[in-house]
Amino acid sequence: MNKSALQLMQKDLADLARHLSAKNIEVWLEDSTAQHAKLNSYKTVSLENIGGQVDLAIVMGGDGTMLSVARSLIDAEIPLVGINRGRFGFLTDLRAEDMLVEIDHILAGDYIKESRMLLVAQVVRDGKVAHTSYALNDVVIKSGLRLIELEVEIDQKFVYKQRSDGLILTTPTGTTAYALSAGGPILHPNLEAITLVPICPHTLSNRPIAVNGASKIEVTLVQFDEAQLSFDGQFQVTLEIGDKIMVHRAEKTISLLHPSDYCYFEMLRNKLNWG
Repeated sequence: MNKSALQLMQKDLADLARHLSAKNIEVWLEDSTAQHAKLNSYKTVSLENIGGQVDLAIVMGGDGTMLSVARSLIDAEIPLVGINRGRFGFLTDLRAEDMLVEIDHILAGDYIKESRMLLVAQVVRDGKVAHTSYALNDVVIKSGLRLIELEVEIDQKFVYKQRSDGLILTTPTGTTAYALSAGGPILHPNLEAITLVPICPHTLSNRPIAVNGASKIEVTLVQFDEAQLSFDGQFQVTLEIGDKIMVHRAEKTISLLHPSDYCYFEMLRNKLNWG
């Protein structure tokens, strides 16, 4: 973030904090946010613990910020509101210039509440779980150098063996992220589905598929020079040959609050420059 953008965000944060405090609403700031924005007159707490202090989380930034916060607050089960200070803003849909008015509407109960499904993925190595994590957008298996060879089973049924640059397993929310760039379909976030999108498959017949959200997907790493597993594109786990990636829908969901006039299709038109 350049200096001018950072200054704008600092101003927006200060304006929002003052606005809420003036309404006798208790305001908590995440530690590093308060430090960078130089807002030292408010209560602060770590991101991991803030969910236990508040009833609503307001996230300012881009979709990446929202993804990170959402995963951190899974157990808190509090709703999130996103104020867009990024590029696309598929998840952070409040404009900064309208935020005070829109936040007032939301606090007055004038909003649309939406539940977004999460994926949980486990890396099983030598019969033991080596890593577990959640994703709101996607779980991505990706080669580091050359083609990766993997086998896919869905609900214990063999689907295919694939050679490609990797595989994206995505929620409906994540279909407008990396999967979109890889040629995957856009799924409405209210659908109960998981999409499997190959990354540059070594055969033209290997196409994206969508399966029931209750499906259990198992991906076995057969051969590669180097491979990683990423969650929402924000952190990676190094994989080994023979690892099994077990992916299924998480029991918990993420709640997003939108303005009362929010329309998913209007958002797509605006963000993707549709006619």
